[in-house]
Amino acid sequence: MPFGAAKRELPENDEFVRIGAVLVLLYWRDNEMYLVLTKRREDLHAHAGQISFPGGKQEPLEPLLTTALRETEEEVGIPTTAVRSLGQLTTVYIPPSGFLVHPFVGYYQNGAPPQFIPSVSEVSQVIEVSLTTLLDPETAVVEPWNFKGHEVLVPYFAVQEHKVWGATAIMLSEFLERLRVVINSS
Repeated sequence: MPFGAAKRELPENDEFVRIGAVLVLLYWRDNEMYLVLTKRREDLHAHAGQISFPGGKQEPLEPLLTTALRETEEEVGIPTTAVRSLGQLTTVYIPPSGFLVHPFVGYYQNGAPPQFIPSVSEVSQVIEVSLTTLLDPETAVVEPWNFKGHEVLVPYFAVQEHKVWGATAIMLSEFLERLRVVINSS
């Protein structure tokens, strides 16, 4: 697997760190387990056009799981009461936006597959991807990209016509590694 351990150091002055939470939402569709990603609108200030898990900024005094659930409802229309929490992944710091993101994993427990209602102000596309696809080694890709005149090798997941990279790829990679451990131990 081309994804290694992420550098997860916080800046020394944390007064500019913003706290957020995202949800890796699992659900059944056509006898396969899926998860949902979103493509952010191109006109957004931060991470425009990028692929991400539903989530966002924590409100004052709000528990982090509540943040992830609330933001998922706001972004893709899944009621908070329809999700059962399964646990949490490793917190990830995103230097470009100053966010410290707490990823949670949850299961859509309403029986039938979810009907997503994307937020027109934040989401340009809802992306449903099966865990079978994500566990396929061909989905994990590394290629050279040019960043500010420098060529760097960037790991990403090739999902449909999208490249899932950066913090979302870090969280997704950890989730898939944990899933592989469960699969291999059964």
